[in-house]
Amino acid sequence: MYCVKCGVQLKDSEKVCPLCKTAVFHPDIPAPEGEGPYPEFIPPSRKFNRFGALFILTFVFLIPFAICLMIDLRINGRVLWSGYVIGGLALGYIWFVLPFWFRRPNPVIFVPIDFAAAILFLLYADLATGGDWFLPLAFPITGIAGIIVTAVVGLCKYLKKGKLFVFGGAFIALGGYSMLIEMFIVITFKTRFVFWSVYPLTACAMIGIMLLIIGVCKPLRRSLDKKFFI
Repeated sequence: MYCVKCGVQLKDSEKVCPLCKTAVFHPDIPAPEGEGPYPEFIPPSRKFNRFGALFILTFVFLIPFAICLMIDLRINGRVLWSGYVIGGLALGYIWFVLPFWFRRPNPVIFVPIDFAAAILFLLYADLATGGDWFLPLAFPITGIAGIIVTAVVGLCKYLKKGKLFVFGGAFIALGGYSMLIEMFIVITFKTRFVFWSVYPLTACAMIGIMLLIIGVCKPLRRSLDKKFFI
């Protein structure tokens, strides 16, 4: 079969001449339903540029940073309320953007960095307000939470087995952490113990002991693994 316009030889499956784009028509040969001789053109997909997106996101954080600082300096002549905005923006950037600059961010490194950034922001808030709540209250609460979370993340990352023991110990530590919070509140604000921390301590201790028992008892662990895949 040949093109009626340019004379190029055509295959029976072609519906359009590949040279002059003339519609192919032959009254004696029905057009088959098979695939054409040429593959369908698929435009190349665009790859996501991670560093470009992070660069733009960085400027998204810098714009309110600069605007708030200029407004505060214009009105007050010094850094007042803009310090809290700048600190909050820096904290959010460190938490949610900074790890993605690395191809394989290690949570054991970035988790303590996140808590250290939170401690620095709280220290700034304490110094800016002239308060005395940071050292006796916020510092130990944030620091102990950072130690517990970093330990759990590190053990889960580097231990191939024993996750039940890790989470069991984490729940018990969380219960003890609630008692420390109440103690620091009493010391800071000179109040009396109401022992509200006994309730989260009891709940967390029971959950932690349950996980430890499951981790020790192999038949129980296998039975739960078959039913709940844990």
